[in-house]
Amino acid sequence: MNVQFKKGVLDLCVLALTAWEDRYGYELALAMSAKLEVAVGSVYPLLNRLTVEGFFSTYLRESPEGPPRKYYKLTPLGHTHLMELVREWRTFSTAVDELIKEGVER
Repeated sequence: MNVQFKKGVLDLCVLALTAWEDRYGYELALAMSAKLEVAVGSVYPLLNRLTVEGFFSTYLRESPEGPPRKYYKLTPLGHTHLMELVREWRTFSTAVDELIKEGVER
């Protein structure tokens, strides 16, 4: 998949995957890479930035498979930001689909 396409929507994807449940970094990376071929290591800087911006809070939870895991919980600010991004994405993707139909599917 085109790198530039992915780059613009990674925030939206990470926020959306945490909308209903807290997740840890590797879990998010696996979920995203299964659909978007995202490198696991590229997700952590994104999570750190979104946390610094106030969209996530974090906490540690014991893991049965090793050291405690750092979980990311969407904050109220993060939820508001997610909803804004979803609206923007829907408007954008609808416009792009219309342009594709107009140009390619004549």
